[in-house]
Amino acid sequence: MKTIEPKTRDAVLAIAAWQIGVVESPSGSNRQKYGLAAGQNGVPWCLWFVWWVFREAGFNLYKTGSCTVLANRYKAAGQCVTSGFKPGDILMFDFSGKKAKTEHTGILESIDKAGNLVKVGQDIEKEFGVPIINKRVSVTPIALVAGASNAKSYVDYCKTLDRAAKDLGINFLGGFSALVQKGITPADRTLIESIPEALASTDFVCSSVNVGTTKNGINMDAVKLMGEIIVQTADISKNLPINGCAKLVVFCNAPEDNPFMAGAFHGPGEGDSVINVGVSGPGVILAAAREYKGRPINELADGIKKMAFKITRMGQLVGSEAAKRLGVDFGILDLSLAPTPAVGDSVARILEEIGLEGCGAPGTTAALAMLTDMVKKGGVMASTNVGGLSGAFIPVSEDEGMIEAAKNGSICLEKLEAMTTVCSVGLDMIAIPGDTPATTISGILADEFAIGMVNNKTTACRLIPAPGKKAGEWVEFGGLLGGCPVMPVSKFGCADFINRGGRIPAPIHSFRN
Repeated sequence: MKTIEPKTRDAVLAIAAWQIGVVESPSGSNRQKYGLAAGQNGVPWCLWFVWWVFREAGFNLYKTGSCTVLANRYKAAGQCVTSGFKPGDILMFDFSGKKAKTEHTGILESIDKAGNLVKVGQDIEKEFGVPIINKRVSVTPIALVAGASNAKSYVDYCKTLDRAAKDLGINFLGGFSALVQKGITPADRTLIESIPEALASTDFVCSSVNVGTTKNGINMDAVKLMGEIIVQTADISKNLPINGCAKLVVFCNAPEDNPFMAGAFHGPGEGDSVINVGVSGPGVILAAAREYKGRPINELADGIKKMAFKITRMGQLVGSEAAKRLGVDFGILDLSLAPTPAVGDSVARILEEIGLEGCGAPGTTAALAMLTDMVKKGGVMASTNVGGLSGAFIPVSEDEGMIEAAKNGSICLEKLEAMTTVCSVGLDMIAIPGDTPATTISGILADEFAIGMVNNKTTACRLIPAPGKKAGEWVEFGGLLGGCPVMPVSKFGCADFINRGGRIPAPIHSFRN
């Protein structure tokens, strides 16, 4: 109801909170003080509670015990709203979905900040002329939340998150996650074992598991388990439009403030709600690189740095404005170059513009190191709040140039692994043969996480076994996830190594107490 003044709203909320704990007496009788104050006894009292609270706050609400009557009266007066809600508003619940009948009512205490995320993003797009490609939400790692439930499976939690994502109209929701870098709790294990079915039965939810850090080493029991989970996830979703493994990331040194999917979660060290912005723009950086054709590397580097500053500054503006409109804190800017399958939006093409015949050719790692460093140097000057992953992404299926490189053989799994030493994330969106053993997948994970652990950086893997596919065959994921050829993996196994389990100790340079 728009007519309530701020002071009245505050009074309504204070009085309503004061009533918490009041119950009907005796139980099941509907006898309580709110209905009695209105001359009613033994009747459903949700609306009489609301009426009583507003009366105590000095606001004369229309006196009725019928939710439908009250709703229709204020609809006729033009005082009902379906958006822009404020604390202190009266909420009407239509459980039947028939709209002609209102079955329950209450007082709105607080606003879910994410509820307006899409609209705010769209408004900012129109006002500033800046495309906001994806609107995403991440939640506290569900293993930390669901552990109190004693549930044997967390699939229902994932389905609930999926419904929330659809209600919000966002592109992805992250946080079906577990943090197991040093050990696995029963809740962590339940979540991990729920991943295959959870991702197969939902559309928008993404999952991540952190299995190592520089400070703790690598949990090889978790690495072994995740190899098995990746195989199971690929198998259970083999007949679905999207392979569940495309929504599953395994991490070392996972950041708590990463806005990029599928690895985003709202870290336990974060505040209640926060806006994080991912700044991309490979196409803009490519255009800048073309201006320096044939010039010395240092001049090219300076040009990339200047352009990174410009696009990051715009990201700072967008983040600050979104935070203000949503009434939340502005968290960080992630300075990552995130490609898409669209032509002109490729990190690989930037590397080729620098002077490589094909992405993966000798010199690729050096060129990528320079690119990543210049993006960070330019971006850091544009914002005081830098975090997340911040670098260049090299997903195979999501980068048009990388897809082409995989097709013509200029890139291979081992070269990609070398490139991850100097860029963001790791082995990302890589299709591998469907018959790849779980222990081999775990070995690839372990190699990548060793790079992250020793170099004190975030590394991750999003490996996608393609059921029934061999190396060289094409696999399609659709939409932003793209498609790519299946890449070969080593025919030599590592089962004895993986089956040892245990934990790889943290490197000596992590000891900085």
